[in-house]
Amino acid sequence: MSRFVSSCAAVGLLAGIGISSLPAGAKTPTHCEPDVGSPANLKTIKHGLLEGYLPPDSVPDSLKLLPPPPRQGSLAYDLDVANAESTFPMQGSPRWEVAAIDANLHFPEAAAIYSCTLGIPITKDGTPRLYTLLQRTLSDAGLATYKAKNNYQRPRPFMVNGKSICTPDEEEMLRGDGSYPSGHTAAGWAWALILSEIAPERRDAILARGVEYGKSRYMCNVHWLSDVQASQVIASGTVAQLHNDPVFRADLRAARAEVQAMRRQGLSPNGDCDLERRAFQL
Repeated sequence: MSRFVSSCAAVGLLAGIGISSLPAGAKTPTHCEPDVGSPANLKTIKHGLLEGYLPPDSVPDSLKLLPPPPRQGSLAYDLDVANAESTFPMQGSPRWEVAAIDANLHFPEAAAIYSCTLGIPITKDGTPRLYTLLQRTLSDAGLATYKAKNNYQRPRPFMVNGKSICTPDEEEMLRGDGSYPSGHTAAGWAWALILSEIAPERRDAILARGVEYGKSRYMCNVHWLSDVQASQVIASGTVAQLHNDPVFRADLRAARAEVQAMRRQGLSPNGDCDLERRAFQL
């Protein structure tokens, strides 16, 4: 049994052992939602990701929602090219380093991406519900991009301009994975929207970090500007759909409590906050 027990579950346990009354002043829950305290019973799915909250038929259909990527010769395509070229001087800079860090969506490293912005460490042991929430929503938002991605198979910027990328070890894999829309950005923007609910007192800073996360993808020369913009649409739709899921809502509340408790402890973030400060000042 999970070590996290909701008020609804508590009432059920009491009734099960013959105790029908609640403590003085307590109210019987009228609308019960499940709590999920551990990913132990969750499945691992495509690319080693933890299963998301949404069944496949509930995620936004990116192929229906998005227009085709910009065609060569169009104004939108020219903007993509100009934007990519504007990032070339940033290679090797602190902003380039942050882009490389943002590219790593493997856990536990990915959990720390928003740590500096939240002002707390985000770890499996210290914030287990938030950690699982990030893992599961990564799957929901990232995989929601794949109908369009697989259909269009758009070549990535480095395949067109021949310039370096911030994750050279991934180049071969990226060549076979369509550029439009960006799965990374979908996950990063979904996280920004979710975390802005968890910590509304830091909403603007969290959303700003989400914007920078998207920029990291074209700073890294692995996505076009239009890839990033399209994926933010898919992420927004995914988060809206997630709010219909009672388990997600329960985990959202539990994660909010974890963040508040962690902040009271005054522990330092586990991200590279000095690097982020230098990168985003450029």
